[in-house]
Amino acid sequence: MSNRLNIMINNSRINSSSIVSTIIKAVLFCFFIFNLSAPYSYAADTKRPNILLIVSDDLNTRIGPYMDIDKHTPNLDKLASKGVQFTRAYCQFPLCGPSRASLMSGLYPETNGILNNIDKPGSYRKENPSLANHPSMAGFFREQGYFTARISKIFHMGIPGGIERGEPGGDEPDSWDYAYNVLAPETLGPGNLELLSPKNRHYGSNFARMIIPDGMEGTQADYMAASQAIAILENRAGKLPEGGTNKQRLKNGAPFFLAVGFIRPHVPLIAPENCFSQYPENEMTVPSFVIKDNVPEQALRRQNDKIWGMNEIQKRRTISSYMASVRFMDQQVGRLLDALDRLNFREETIVIFLSDHGYNLGEHDCWSKVSLWEGSVRVPLIISVPGNENNYGSKCSSITELIDLYPTLVELCGYSQLQPEILQGTSLVDRIKGISNNRSDKHAFTISYQGKDASLRTEKWRYTRWGDASGMNNEELYDHNNDPEEHINLADNPEYENVIKKMREQFDQARTKARSGLL
Repeated sequence: MSNRLNIMINNSRINSSSIVSTIIKAVLFCFFIFNLSAPYSYAADTKRPNILLIVSDDLNTRIGPYMDIDKHTPNLDKLASKGVQFTRAYCQFPLCGPSRASLMSGLYPETNGILNNIDKPGSYRKENPSLANHPSMAGFFREQGYFTARISKIFHMGIPGGIERGEPGGDEPDSWDYAYNVLAPETLGPGNLELLSPKNRHYGSNFARMIIPDGMEGTQADYMAASQAIAILENRAGKLPEGGTNKQRLKNGAPFFLAVGFIRPHVPLIAPENCFSQYPENEMTVPSFVIKDNVPEQALRRQNDKIWGMNEIQKRRTISSYMASVRFMDQQVGRLLDALDRLNFREETIVIFLSDHGYNLGEHDCWSKVSLWEGSVRVPLIISVPGNENNYGSKCSSITELIDLYPTLVELCGYSQLQPEILQGTSLVDRIKGISNNRSDKHAFTISYQGKDASLRTEKWRYTRWGDASGMNNEELYDHNNDPEEHINLADNPEYENVIKKMREQFDQARTKARSGLL
């Protein structure tokens, strides 16, 4: 924004005059409308929008906007009503560290080199020297003059250990003007820590719950993260003291890129009593499943008896606790969005909500992440762009990848000519505008287990291969038009010989692209 417009906006936040506030909002609204009817961009330095990126941890699509669950996630429901909901968005690796590095770099994991959770700062720029000068999504906007800030977990950060220590984890520090690492009690909190998975005592990967007393929410990592994010919004909105000679806020007048990481519903599953009370464990249903003999053993490595050893009561208790943790996270999203409205930022801020990957809660008798089932790799993705009111509340069913977000924000903010050439995603701007809802040629490619195994999702099919070679009883093929729960593996069915042949070819092409992005 120009200094002149910025001063006007700052004054409107302090001045109680509703006339000035109305004029400012009308002008900003016109800016957005103009750019929705013309080439979709913002002129640098005059109409640059703020960006609020909210990233949840281990969240599947069992939330209000994606399922008929009344009053489960009211704040995400509200955000979806003011944005575009992508119903078939997929991560590139169903594990926190690789997925987040892929999202933030705009590159497939095998291109950026992050194939595991890494707790040392530097991320892909340190692990892959050829990418030392490639800015992250936030780093790109920092280079364009944005004030960039990270709150809690955006790149990888160990949960609960990293939070209990207040560590930065595998953050990429050059992305930020300011970074805030939450230090919170987690397993040491004000409640009884109950182990739900007898075979697994690693509290970053097992199932455990803690019900904290109402009124103690302020001790929790996500509450603290929301509070710090709100403080930053207050900082950016406030009027500087006239004539002040002291050190003042960084990049005064600059738009912001604020990335806020909420760690729930990552285990341990912790929430206050008011959240747990909404999900009585005796009302929870463990998914039914059918596992036929032709499902490769590799696909079933995350089954209950192999890792967790939960009985039926513990399974229901785990599902109840997961839902309660989601509800608590949603409450923090609401606090953050309310502050955005209160400070008159909403009409000039792009808001994105997403999760780093999906999560299984008993489907196929599999639990947690890492698997390559639809539920493991499908993620919620909601993008709200002011001025796009005609498409508010709409749903886009086009196949989408998380690496598509980087080029999308670059285009929305008018920087397409400066976009790094090596980005591997595709801008979603046309789909946000409603110009193109579906692309039959689009696919989503996801890997797991250090890239040894991978899955390709197309408009109709999911094809998964365990290992490099095909035809070794190591393949899965699911028809999502008729089998959305992926119960019937068609890979060895001779009636689908032509389909499997085509999917193998597409898979090999996608794998080559994902592995050779820097060549």
